[in-house]
Amino acid sequence: MVYTIVVHMRAKPDQESISKLSAKLEEASAVYSKDKETLSWHVMQSVHDPQDFCIVERYLNEGSQTYHLNNPYWKTFDPYVIPLLEKEMDLRRFEELEKKSE
Repeated sequence: MVYTIVVHMRAKPDQESISKLSAKLEEASAVYSKDKETLSWHVMQSVHDPQDFCIVERYLNEGSQTYHLNNPYWKTFDPYVIPLLEKEMDLRRFEELEKKSE
């Protein structure tokens, strides 16, 4: 069953924080998308509020996030990102519903 993590982030209101966060998320997507058992790692920015960002991480299963957490890049992510945020990240974990055959 596909395991999905959805993270909402709100950058500080200054343009420098917004730009730095956007660039870091694009970089992270390029790095993490290559991790074993990572199906996709998408980053998005709100069309209504440039401070709002979202990450959707999709893994083969819950155990697959081990590869993500063991990626050396992971240790650099929070120390860089957290100072750019207006409030704490909102991280939620899901399992995708499987389509039932008719």
